Amino acid sequence: MSDKEPPQEPRSADELLDIVDERDRVVGQARRADAMARRLRHRTVFVLTRDGADRIFVHRRTATKLVFPSLYDMFVGGVVGAGESYDTAALREAEEELGVSGLPAPTPLFSFLYDTPEHTWWSRIYEVRCELPVAPQAEEIAWHAFLDEEELGRRLAEWEWVPDGAEAYRRLLEWRHQGRSPAGPEGPNGFPRD
Repeated sequence: MSDKEPPQEPRSADELLDIVDERDRVVGQARRADAMARRLRHRTVFVLTRDGADRIFVHRRTATKLVFPSLYDMFVGGVVGAGESYDTAALREAEEELGVSGLPAPTPLFSFLYDTPEHTWWSRIYEVRCELPVAPQAEEIAWHAFLDEEELGRRLAEWEWVPDGAEAYRRLLEWRHQGRSPAGPEGPNGFPRD
C-alpha cells in the first residue's frame, strides 16, 4: 500500500448542477465534472466588474481551473449550483473571485445560450460596480488588473481569452451598440422565452 493518496479532483468538480434544456428549463442534475465530460447543458453567470474609475476587472485564470485554465477573462463568475438562482450565483461568484464582501447585487443584462461542439450552457450576463479593494481568490485568479475599455480592446487581439467570455463580451458590446438584446432564442429582454 502506498503512502501517497491518489490525486483528488478539485472540489468544484463535485458541485451539483441543474441540467437544463434548450429553453433553460431544469431537466435533471449532475456533478459538475460529469456535466463537463458528457456535455450536459447547465447554467453560468458572467459578471462584468467596474471600479470607481469605470475600468473593467480583467484576470488570468489559474492553471488548475477545470475549464479554460490559464486563459484571460474580462468577467468573474462561474456555474450556477443546483437549486440556486442566477442572481444569487452572480453575487456569490463575484464576491468569492474578487475577495470582497458587501458588493451590491449585480444588475442582470441579458441571457444567451453558449453552444459549441465541446460545451453548452445558458449564460446570464451581469454588471456590477466594485469600489472596494479587491483581494482575488488565489485558487481562481493568477493575475488581475483594472483596464479601461480602450486598453481591453487592444488586449483582445493580443491575449488568449476564454472562448465563452469572449463571446459574452462580443454580445455585450453588440447589445450596448444596438440598445437591445443580442439575436438568439431569447425573449425580448434577453432572457429565455417561457
